[in-house]
Order: sequence, then C-alpha cells, then structure tokens
Amino acid sequence: MNDIFFMKEAIKQAKNGVGFVNPNPLVGSIIVKNSKIIGTGYHKKFGNSHAEINALKQAGKKSENATIYITLEPCFHHGKTPPCVDVIISAGIKRCVIASKDPNPKVNGKSIKKLRENGVEVDVSVCKEEAKEINKPFFKFIRTKLPFVYLKLGITLDGKIATASYNSKWITNTSARHHSHQLRSKYMSLLVGANTIIKDNPSLTCRIKGKNNPYRIILDGNLKIPKTSKVLKNNEDKKTIIITSKDNKKKSINYNANFIFLKGKKFSFKEILVALGKLNIDSILVEGGNKIISQAFKENIIDEGDIIVAPKIIGDSKAVSFVSGFSTNLIKDSIYLKNLEIKKIGNNVCFHFKKS
Repeated sequence: MNDIFFMKEAIKQAKNGVGFVNPNPLVGSIIVKNSKIIGTGYHKKFGNSHAEINALKQAGKKSENATIYITLEPCFHHGKTPPCVDVIISAGIKRCVIASKDPNPKVNGKSIKKLRENGVEVDVSVCKEEAKEINKPFFKFIRTKLPFVYLKLGITLDGKIATASYNSKWITNTSARHHSHQLRSKYMSLLVGANTIIKDNPSLTCRIKGKNNPYRIILDGNLKIPKTSKVLKNNEDKKTIIITSKDNKKKSINYNANFIFLKGKKFSFKEILVALGKLNIDSILVEGGNKIISQAFKENIIDEGDIIVAPKIIGDSKAVSFVSGFSTNLIKDSIYLKNLEIKKIGNNVCFHFKKS
C-alpha cells in the first residue's frame, strides 16, 4: 500500500458528500499510521465539520506522528468552521499528502506553506486529476463565479424528445431514468423552460431516497406557468426559482416561488449564469426543453453532458426535436461533441461528452 492507494480511499470518502456540500467542494481524508488507516472522514454537509476534522476526531491521540491524506488543500481561513490547517498542526501530524491545491484565493497554497513552516512534510498532486474530476463544479465556480453546466436528455434514434402531441413518457428505459435522478442529486440546481412545466407539469425532484432535491430553476420570460403547477404547489423547501422579466414584478406577487428579474423577455445564458452565481448556485443540470437545449448549444455554455439514445423511432417531422433553429449548410460547421465516451445503459446508449 502506498500514497496512491490511500489517496484513492480518501477520494472514495469524498464522494459520500455528493449533493450535500454545494457550493463547497467534496473533500475526503484518511489518517494512516504504520501503514494502517486509523481515521477516515469526509465533508458531510455544507456548514458542518470538514473532512480533516472528522478524520482527526476518529483517530484521536493516535494522530500524532501520523500521515494525513486529503483530497483538497486544507482551509486556511475562518468560514463556517475554523481553519483546518491549524487543527492538523495542533494534532501533531507528521506528514500531509494533498491531491490538489485549493484554487480559492483565500487558500491557494497558503496552507501548504504554513504546514511546511511548522515542520509538517507535505506532498502535493497525488491523484491530482482524479481529485479535480470530482470537484469540477467547485473549481469552475470558485474561479469564475459561474455555475458548472451539465446537460442531460433522452432522445429517440431520430432525435426526438416528444411526439407532436408532446407525449414523452417514456423514451428512455428505467435505468436511464434512474441515472437522471442520480444527476439531480449531484448538481445543485435543475433548469427547464416554462413550456416543460406547462406541457408535463413535472415535480423536478430527486426520487432517490435520502438524497437532496435540487433547486428548481424555471425560465419564464412571460410568467405564464400556472400557479397550480407542482413546482409551485409543492415548494415547501423554497427551492423553486423563476427567472422572468422585470415587467412581471407585480404579477409575481401571488406566486409561491423565489424570483430573479432580468431585463426583457428573452435572456442569454450569460445573464442567467451570472444571476444564479450571485445566489451561490455552483452547478446547473439542464433538462430541457427544445428551446433551452438549443440555446445552450448555440451559446456554447455546456461544460459536460449525457445524451441518452433509446432504440425507438417516432418518424414524425412534427415531433419535437431536441435541437432546432440552426442554419448549418456545411457538415464541417456542425456542432461536434468533444471528449466523447460511449456506454450502454441497458438497451439505451449514452453519449457522454465534455467541453474540456
């Protein structure tokens, strides 16, 4: 067993916090002495103790002269909790292995420097790429103050998301739909257009027991969704947010939702991302419909996504395509999905892509 083995264990710990820590990063920690794990911990919930603190509590006095493995540089500043770097030093840790530096300007190498100044041996970049992979939303948000954008949609072989009568249940199989709910539990918010609410009246919740529901973001420039919509009636958690025109302020008074008011009736994704970033929403799962998906592709704001294709053909030119409104005359000018991975989900095929 070596540094890579123990850091991979720390990364496994970090993943236990998926969906509960946003906009904070996922962090896991392992404490090792004489090649044995004596403490484990992860950041369980936003505002709660950090991973290092939980691992140190479990290890207790045995932490002295031990090695601590952390997936992200420990915090240097006072936030919801005291600086973890000071607690690590006080515990008598001999060596600290860190997967990735924290890009937060309040940290960004300061904790590494302080550890070394206090006699702690520090090694950085063990399993760096794996650690960064689980925290892509955090890394983007902390640097840009813009949410990470993930697209998820299910389509037929002929590229449709619904029939001409807007029937869409169900295009994809049960396993693919479960995958969708896993994504809803992972990302901080879920974005759809007003037509999706009007046509389908979805709840936009996560149906996996014990997982968090995302914020429900609805783009509705004309504020036309019914007040009886499920996203408004079942809004006990106060997570429904409607983005609409400033002209609708008076009209919005009797809606059971939070509002973001923007100029005009049609909004660019840049405006939307800036507005949501100001609310500390670090990630968005885009689910539709056609207009939202098409705009997201046109503005090239999708960071990562899944297009799940079912072996079904509607065969109707009037059925709803997942994208439209493009005027591409040459194949070379078409949108190209980069960094593509293809996997089967039962009898469905998932095309997973990343911008970088």
